[in-house]
Amino acid sequence: MPGTTSSPTTAQLTRRTALGLGAGAAAALALPPQTASAASAIGGTQLAASGVQVRRRAGAPKLPKLAAKAWLIADGDSGEVLASYNGHRRLPPASTLKMLFADTVLPKFDSTLKHKVTAEDLADIPFGSSLVGVQAGTTYSVHQLWQGVFLRSGNDAVHVLASMNGGVDRTVAQMQARAKDLQANDTHVVSPDGFDHRGQLSSAYDLTLFARAGLKNDDFRGYCATKVADFPAGGSKTFQIQNTDRLLTGQGVTPYEGLIGVKNGYTSHAGNTFTGAATRGGRTLLVTVMHPKSGYEAVYEETAALLDWGFAAAHRVRPIGELVTPLSERPNTPRTSTRAPHVAGAGPAASTSTGSHGDDWALGGSMALAALAGGGLLALRRRAKPTGRRRRA
Repeated sequence: MPGTTSSPTTAQLTRRTALGLGAGAAAALALPPQTASAASAIGGTQLAASGVQVRRRAGAPKLPKLAAKAWLIADGDSGEVLASYNGHRRLPPASTLKMLFADTVLPKFDSTLKHKVTAEDLADIPFGSSLVGVQAGTTYSVHQLWQGVFLRSGNDAVHVLASMNGGVDRTVAQMQARAKDLQANDTHVVSPDGFDHRGQLSSAYDLTLFARAGLKNDDFRGYCATKVADFPAGGSKTFQIQNTDRLLTGQGVTPYEGLIGVKNGYTSHAGNTFTGAATRGGRTLLVTVMHPKSGYEAVYEETAALLDWGFAAAHRVRPIGELVTPLSERPNTPRTSTRAPHVAGAGPAASTSTGSHGDDWALGGSMALAALAGGGLLALRRRAKPTGRRRRA
């Protein structure tokens, strides 16, 4: 199995990938049917309801019409969730799962540490992966590898860092443990890169937790806000890489004023996913949008629309829930707890939405999320991306 890539091209299919990353995928295949009850109380009872959830005060603007399967908007500082649609629905996360990877692994290595990449480091990269162009035999700093992860969503850089961390299986286990600590109970990790593997799932709520936790790290914050960087091409040569976050760079869409990151993703199965954060007037909002119905730009357009709404609705909506505090940061809470307190003042749910994205917005909801339907093997194949700067994450 060749483990070298001379340029940002498509990776080769490996036996380990075909088997679903070994033990990790075996565990995923053995997962019992999932229901919403396991996570229904995380962040508040209203977040467990289906459909759009919002509690507008007088004068609050209407939410925009959206086509995503799930979304959530929250205050990044207070953790108050301002509105959501199917916030705990479990969906394939694509490369937005790299936020959890970074939150887990980024603190482990000094950014100046150098590593000479081997073919073994590059083994088991799923076929069709987005790549930054890491080459066996070339020495990279940890800083450069993280640039490859954040800017180009490079699965080759992810696998090198995972190898440095003791391997994919160890990294997956650590990511799952970190998700548990964050109370991201909708998330099941199969691979560190977010690729399409059966059982690899997360939710708009969990992805927002990952973004909020990651942004507390200055390095994480710096990487996801970087627009361009020079990446080693072997020897003394470099080539320029550009961030695939279009709201940051303005490629194809209008750049969003005040955007500070965080991570986009795409696979043929997951479609487009995005978690973004923006700061205006001293207030930071977090938005996650998963699986808009059509159009590559839709995930950015819907994120921007939600951010606009959130800034306009400041102090004119009551929270429907909260982004919970990690268990490790709550010394008075038993580490086995997986339930968050009900949001004060939320009150009993008044109604549920019809599930449409029209003007029929629910002001409450008591219907629990339906059991996750389906099964069936997800394709271990991702839509091929064009090489070079225009390749999508």
